[in-house]
Amino acid sequence: MTSSPATEAAASLFADLVAHGVRDVVLSPGSRSQALALAAATFADDGALRVHVRIDERVAGFTALGIARETRVPVAVVCTSGTAVANLLPATMEAFHSGVPLLLLTADRPPELRGVGANQATLQEGLFHPWVRAQIDAPVPGDGEWDGLAARVVALALGAAESESGLPGVAGPVHLNLPSREPLSGAMPARTLSPGEAPRLPEPEAFALERGPRTVVLAGADAGAAAEEIAHAGGWPLIAEIVSGARFGRQVVHGYRRLLSRDDLGGRIERVVVLGHPTLSREAARLLSRADVEVIAVRKGGEELNLNHRTRAVSAVTVTPGETDREWLGAWMRAAADEAVDLSENAPDTEGLSSTDFAARRDAVRAELDAVRRPLDRERLVDAVWRATWPHDRLVFGSSRLVRVADEVLGGKKVPVHANRGLAGIDGTIATATGIAVASQAAGAPGVTRVLLGDLAFLHDVGAMLFPDDETEPRLQVIVGNDGGGTIFDGLEVAGTAPAAHLDRVFYTPHGVRLEHLALAYGWEYQRVTTRTALDQALTTPRGGRQIIEVPLPR
Repeated sequence: MTSSPATEAAASLFADLVAHGVRDVVLSPGSRSQALALAAATFADDGALRVHVRIDERVAGFTALGIARETRVPVAVVCTSGTAVANLLPATMEAFHSGVPLLLLTADRPPELRGVGANQATLQEGLFHPWVRAQIDAPVPGDGEWDGLAARVVALALGAAESESGLPGVAGPVHLNLPSREPLSGAMPARTLSPGEAPRLPEPEAFALERGPRTVVLAGADAGAAAEEIAHAGGWPLIAEIVSGARFGRQVVHGYRRLLSRDDLGGRIERVVVLGHPTLSREAARLLSRADVEVIAVRKGGEELNLNHRTRAVSAVTVTPGETDREWLGAWMRAAADEAVDLSENAPDTEGLSSTDFAARRDAVRAELDAVRRPLDRERLVDAVWRATWPHDRLVFGSSRLVRVADEVLGGKKVPVHANRGLAGIDGTIATATGIAVASQAAGAPGVTRVLLGDLAFLHDVGAMLFPDDETEPRLQVIVGNDGGGTIFDGLEVAGTAPAAHLDRVFYTPHGVRLEHLALAYGWEYQRVTTRTALDQALTTPRGGRQIIEVPLPR
């Protein structure tokens, strides 16, 4: 078999990507992308790449997003031309707004077949323009070389200053459009692979936070431990959304929504330091919109936060030495202690149940029987999942009503949390979580990836349940709070304005899907639980592999 220019170029591109730290490729099958797919598969056989195959490009895009969320290393996603490319748009938009590094490698027709009615040919160049850090329409192999493209796109995805859209120093997606002519593949050339590390970009200059103003630290999605470190260093209250990965430490503010509404606390704030992307409460949005509050926002995604039109965007922050305003911090901590929600009575009293004291054991048994008889609600569901999850696990929240309940009632705990809150879309949750699980396991994490979402978010991503038999199965628990529709609309204006029949039909969208049948069709384990005890048992004794836990909830 002879080689082809397309194969030569694809092999060269992937060898360079490996040399610049790329380790994961998610691809969907297609004719025009065959040289790219075969080059990736060949390098996977050599152990230089991990290749993940998904038949649906939308699922492929979110799977790549999940891997990149977990690793913070650019992940390549490969697809053929035509509508396949468009299916990468949702994941690309989320990656742009969340600051997640993706490499979109889209196969294309050569220039002479564009705009002339050729099969499966459309206008791919510039398709992602507002949502990528750069877009490159590569030359056709033979007309020009693809050498040097890998170094450039990896650096751009990690936040290199050269960018057509997005902020320098902020990671994001890059679109590399790759046209080719027939023959579309041939014999794979011999290549010497030299796996390398992704480039380290210069550390951004930190903005110094002076002492003085009454300050709170607000941690949104993807803020991470840095938010807790800043709050600790400054002696400032920490308002940490449940999706922030920063809800831990002694300065976490419980019940922050109510406290932000109080004149003696929220009303006295003079400065807010924002890390991550806050999206879960109107109270936080109102705070960031106030003209009398100084907002310092550490840039995370490709769009600057500027709700009050005077927010200062910075790349990093540091705290100047000085005394903590103990009166300010103490007022918040005392109020937060009163707001903490105690759900501990919902968990089994394991010590009492095993006690040798008859009275203690009797009381524990009575409490356990009460818990067994008590139906689950949203608060007990989120509490059970939170308690079952530890630092060696991963927890993924879908954009469902449950994440808002969790944000209201859950206490502090240092666990790795992920959520697609860049645009807070309902789509791609299971695929993203699968990518997170695959990546964390590849890195040696021994735990389980748990996904907490509602029934509509689950049904929106059913295609992600399909998993190849020849790939390492992820340890994945998908916990579905099933209330038979989109009851998240209960908290929005439409619930008070729309006729009941219209509200039910076009917003709640009730359904009668049997989740156990979907689980069987896709080869997942399935459990349906209705009590806290059964839920605790299901969460803490995973059956291995992929598991769906359905929890019926009241409308």
